Amino acid sequence: MSTVVMHNVVSVDGFIADADDQVGPLFDWYSNGDVELVEGSGMRASRVSADYVKPMWASIGSLVVGRHLFDITNGWEGSPPAGEHVIVVSHRPKPDGWHPEASYHFVDDVAQAIAKAKELAGERTVAVAAGDVGGQALALGLVDEVAMDVVPVVFGSGKRYFGSVDAQHLLEDPHVVIQGDRVLHLLYRVRR
Repeated sequence: MSTVVMHNVVSVDGFIADADDQVGPLFDWYSNGDVELVEGSGMRASRVSADYVKPMWASIGSLVVGRHLFDITNGWEGSPPAGEHVIVVSHRPKPDGWHPEASYHFVDDVAQAIAKAKELAGERTVAVAAGDVGGQALALGLVDEVAMDVVPVVFGSGKRYFGSVDAQHLLEDPHVVIQGDRVLHLLYRVRR
């Protein structure tokens, strides 16, 4: 059975972007090292970050995102950053003629999106982008782990890592704590 992991890069004060969807220095650690994360991508992290990130990304079978992320990235032009399948939570269908060869599925419900992602991922990991969709999945009890790449910057305001979650959710102590160069990788299990 798939493990569902909510993941994103985040500021120390809990934001994944500013109010205008700008990530500022959040992704700088993807270019401050000597180890290429994805062949030909230009992304180069420190050895310790690469040793954490590369196997995590390789384990992903499906990625669940919201329509907003799909729109601002144009769905990564049909080639997701990780996994073979992308499930987009949206009340609007896939754009006409948009990369018909890409394994992108549009569903209008977070629970249905997670179910579809698990079906497509098989034994592999389901990654859920943090933010509104990730927060909804957490609130529904559908998230098994929370992965945060914490960058030492304070945004003050912006798009929250947990979206609009307004209730308490307990996590276990982190079972992964890795200090990279300008990033701290944390992985928590969700307490059941």
